[in-house]
Amino acid sequence: MTIQECYIELGGNYDEVCTRLPSQSLVERFTLRFLDDKSFDELCTEIEAGHRAEAFRAAHTLKGVCANLAFTKLFNSASELTELLRPETDTVPAEAAALLENVRADYELTTATIRKYHGK
Repeated sequence: MTIQECYIELGGNYDEVCTRLPSQSLVERFTLRFLDDKSFDELCTEIEAGHRAEAFRAAHTLKGVCANLAFTKLFNSASELTELLRPETDTVPAEAAALLENVRADYELTTATIRKYHGK
């Protein structure tokens, strides 16, 4: 599998990430580093705990990382959840659970594909 094929499989845009990261080695390095990012785990924890503000921050962070790496599919689902969590309320909206499952599916696809590419 090439890095371009990895991006196709995870629903990303390799050409777009190349506008931000000037070499294939940087793209490879930062995709591997994504596996260490804790924002998805924090998002799950904070939604489960009912902490809307903290869940919003974690979703927003995940969205930003995905935007920078051009992980389009995961970016789109994380964006939808981010916007649901954006209004400053005291509780996590009931719809967040369903949107989190979309994010989870896209996150699992993304991380599995990255692991497959990097042989992890």
